[in-house]
Amino acid sequence: MSTLSLTHRDVDLLDNPSWHALTGPHASFAIGGDLVRRYPAEVAPFVAVRSWGDPRVWDALAELVGPDAEVGLSGTDDPPPPGWEILGHGAGVQMVETDVLATRPFEEAIELGADDVPEMLALVERNQPGPFRPRTHELGRYIGIRREGTLIAMAGERLHPEGWTEISAVATDPEFRGQGLASRLVLDVAFHIQQRGDRALLHAAASNTGAIAVYERLGFVLRRHTTFSAVRTPAI
Repeated sequence: MSTLSLTHRDVDLLDNPSWHALTGPHASFAIGGDLVRRYPAEVAPFVAVRSWGDPRVWDALAELVGPDAEVGLSGTDDPPPPGWEILGHGAGVQMVETDVLATRPFEEAIELGADDVPEMLALVERNQPGPFRPRTHELGRYIGIRREGTLIAMAGERLHPEGWTEISAVATDPEFRGQGLASRLVLDVAFHIQQRGDRALLHAAASNTGAIAVYERLGFVLRRHTTFSAVRTPAI
């Protein structure tokens, strides 16, 4: 049976991973101040809020991203103030590794970098695993599989709160699914995360039950449910 043991500090980090990434290992990417921070738009679309309980957050958020801007948020179900437009909501899950996760390198995998970005963007566009921008690969280690020279599967590292690294951009073209490529890439990424002394986490849409079942079989466990939403800041 898998086990999960988290300290109070771990729980605090994982309840707000974007904020703890942008105030920790990813601080060099951070734009913003003490209340709200974000990644550069070409790196990632995420905005991080220190605490949704602070009434100043919405004004700070509007100031940071500007008027009439679309913003992706997580961790709050509260409606925005008057003048903001709600564009959509989505239910998500956060999963973390357990002692069952048997990580190992994947010999066929190759490391991806700046020269591979056009193909990485195209693969993401075809498979829609989640947000991926031209500089997202700078957030961590990305690997992929090529067949006849074409990138057909990939996975990598994204959010990085202290002691944890998120596995993201797990994508396999449909004609190559069923071969276990995504699972083997995830286990390779997790292997290198553990080699650094970190632990692996990931996020998925709650509706993506197939992927969640695969992650559970690999040795991840549901930690919490979360809400992803998109809003537009006031025009003026």
